[in-house]
Amino acid sequence: MDPCTVKTPVQAIDQADPRDRVHRVAIRTPTVLAAGIHAALGKSVAPKPARSIPWIGVCTGICAPVMPWSGRSPRGAEAARVGSCGDTGLVGLAARWGDEEAETLTGVDVNARRGSSEPGRQSSVRGARLVVDQQGAVTEWSAEAQRLLGYSAEEVLGRNVTVLLSQKGPASTHAGVEVAGLAGVVAARHRNGHRIAVRAGVAPIPDDGGTVRWSVLFDPVDDRDEAALDAAVLRALWDSPLGVQVLDPELRVARLNPAGPGARGAVSSEDVGRFAREVAPGVVDDELERRLRSVVETGQPVTALELVGRPPADPDHEHAYEATLLPLKDPAGAVCGVLVASQDTSARHRIRARLDLLVKAGSRIGTTLDVMTTAEELAEACVPGLADIATVDVLDNVLQGEASQPGPVSAGALLRRAGFRAAEGLDASSAYRPGEVLPCYPPAFTTRLADLQPRLVRDLEADREWLGRDPRRADLIHSAGAHSLLVVPLTARGVVLGLAGFYRARTPDPFDEDDLALATELAARAAVCLDNARRYTKERNAARTLQRSLLPQSVPEQNAVDVAWRYEPSGGVGDWFDVIPLSGARVALVVGHLVGQGMQAAADMGRLRTAIATLAAQDLAPEELLAHLHDLVTGHVGECTGDPGVGSAAARLVGASCVYAVYDPVSRRCTLARAGHPAPVIVRPGGLVEIPDVPAGPPLGAGHPPYEAVDVELPAGSTIALLTSSVARTAEAQTLPARLREVLGGPHRTLQDACNAVVHALHGREDDGIVLLLACTKSVGADQVGAWTLPNDPEVVATARTLAVRQLVDWGLLDLEFATELIVSELVTNAIRYGTGPIRLRLIRDLTLICEVSDGSSTAPHLRHAYETDEGGRGLFLVTQLARRWGTRYAARGKTIWAEQALPAAGVEPTETYPRPLVTA
Repeated sequence: MDPCTVKTPVQAIDQADPRDRVHRVAIRTPTVLAAGIHAALGKSVAPKPARSIPWIGVCTGICAPVMPWSGRSPRGAEAARVGSCGDTGLVGLAARWGDEEAETLTGVDVNARRGSSEPGRQSSVRGARLVVDQQGAVTEWSAEAQRLLGYSAEEVLGRNVTVLLSQKGPASTHAGVEVAGLAGVVAARHRNGHRIAVRAGVAPIPDDGGTVRWSVLFDPVDDRDEAALDAAVLRALWDSPLGVQVLDPELRVARLNPAGPGARGAVSSEDVGRFAREVAPGVVDDELERRLRSVVETGQPVTALELVGRPPADPDHEHAYEATLLPLKDPAGAVCGVLVASQDTSARHRIRARLDLLVKAGSRIGTTLDVMTTAEELAEACVPGLADIATVDVLDNVLQGEASQPGPVSAGALLRRAGFRAAEGLDASSAYRPGEVLPCYPPAFTTRLADLQPRLVRDLEADREWLGRDPRRADLIHSAGAHSLLVVPLTARGVVLGLAGFYRARTPDPFDEDDLALATELAARAAVCLDNARRYTKERNAARTLQRSLLPQSVPEQNAVDVAWRYEPSGGVGDWFDVIPLSGARVALVVGHLVGQGMQAAADMGRLRTAIATLAAQDLAPEELLAHLHDLVTGHVGECTGDPGVGSAAARLVGASCVYAVYDPVSRRCTLARAGHPAPVIVRPGGLVEIPDVPAGPPLGAGHPPYEAVDVELPAGSTIALLTSSVARTAEAQTLPARLREVLGGPHRTLQDACNAVVHALHGREDDGIVLLLACTKSVGADQVGAWTLPNDPEVVATARTLAVRQLVDWGLLDLEFATELIVSELVTNAIRYGTGPIRLRLIRDLTLICEVSDGSSTAPHLRHAYETDEGGRGLFLVTQLARRWGTRYAARGKTIWAEQALPAAGVEPTETYPRPLVTA
């Protein structure tokens, strides 16, 4: 007998497909049972001897006459194939499918065969199960079979199984189900005479002795026919709006749904047999082909695959799809194709893309507090997600940190280009450079400043009149192919900041209302960032203005060093420098750094600079000056105030750094001390760069002084470089970057050129501001100094006056003879009367005439206001009247009282009167 052939659902629907193949599985069953089952189906099969075994064909997909489980799973075919393999086949079947399915097919407790530790476990068998021998006699009867057919075990055991099957041709109905004509359904006979539609299944049960018994399973047919339901599901799938395609292993189209998304009206049954990439080249790319081949090779499905492409039905627009790739397998488990099911998710994709654009824009816009940078970030965030070209223009006063009054602004307000971005590969350029003033702009822009409402221009070609006022912009828009426009005002907290324009050129679809809403939301978020940047710019400009007013506007007159400096401000405003003339033709050089920003930091810097200048006027040694400054900062931190702002400002002084250097052109010695600041750099006349080993004291207000100073002897022409930590990298660095060392040691035409070269070498590398102070040392020649040592004897006063007059004659300063004699006489007399040890007299001719008298006492002189009746107390008063300024400085041993007189101007005749000089205590 030839094997019966039953087609799968796909084969039953598409009878003309030449590639259809019928997969058959043959099992051996007793003749009597086979005859009885075929008789129930209305077929005539003659009984044969017991050892003559017929073949019954079974195909997966639709239930075969003797294999009802095959309609639910392709495992039925394999069950028939391995069912005759004895215990090994049964256990292997259970290992692949699970114990319950194996027991359902055979009725054998798999765990019992395995020697399970649960021998009493009940088999979860569905339907009625019975066992027959090779002659068809019932040898086992189950309670389920008794409940289904009504026979007791005594009535059935030993009888032929055919008594349980109806022998009538047309089957009646049961529970409203048509029995006749249903493939795989037989009619079983109930004890009371009515027939029951069941699906019959048979599986062999080999014994240890080689005798084979057969397990028969009668499964009642439900009210709905599974085969018909499968066919209905397939018809609904092919007729649904979902995209369904069946591809063969070579990725040719075997079946498709012409009504699916992207295929309607563009793909038909004529495309069957073509490669998928030929049918939909805008969707199927290399990556999708790789995924499809992976499904064919591995048999693993791919779910929730997101695709973006241009479908055949709409090749001018991009669509988004969510696809599932499922392998199609034959009964043997081999992959014979791929099922592609897809759904058009373009609307959802657009919504998600807009949300993603808003989220990304929130993290990309406003990363700095710079107006121009923020405007550029807005343009970058909108291209290409929203537009192909984006422009951002801001009001001119916004760049200066100012803002107009809340509400609309004049249509003639001045705008500057702040940001521009075009999609990659698009031939488009900005009509105006960044920062350039827009001389004119179309009414579509200016009216947005007045009504503060966004505008949508769907078609620029139909609305080109508005571009007539700006032909420069119109030419560029036309050359770029822009066809649609959005104009959105940038407003924050009621203040108008500028305008944003968005163009579409490459994207064929014009802007719509959803795009306008998205652009408005983006502009609103960016406007807040722009306003924050504007406010910061305003405060920063005010802080820098204050800082500049507190920094030296010019170098004070002195003759000890030539000075050049460069100050490049950045975010902070706490850097400062100073050049302070001292007594004895000396000069003090200062560079400091205070961490902080804003007005308060600038004010704190001014306080420190004033304090240093005040302490320097006391002629303190560098280490003593830093110690006093440290105490000053510490005292401010400890102040008790009810104003939290004042308290925080005092706390900001802590941690300030400073380097202080005093250069004496007479001795050519430089005394250096530092508090948490980088050490100075010394450049010798030959170009040798060195960093003196100056002990690093703690920052001001932190740590525990004392500070230490170092003396360095410098030849004339040496350069002292004081710089901030941003230049020297760290306060403890004893090495300089190679590039900086090379620039400092190189030849330069002027000292200012050296400053500019250093700043240029550091440009773009440092985030902090740069303060660089260069001082080229000079020396006072021996012919400019007269020094004498005198004994502590009242008789030497006349000698001191004589020596001073002789020196003035040599210098040609006879017009200062009278005043100098009085000053020398009074200072030497005070030293003899109140001092100890030998007396040293020194005259220095520099920018002024300096007279110094030193002794070994530390007693400080005091200016007295003598009455007419007093016999003494007029000496320092006379010095004050004759000298421009005078003072006292202390050394390790003793003190020096000095007085300065202004030199007469060249070409001016000396006078007999002496104008009262400026008195400085």
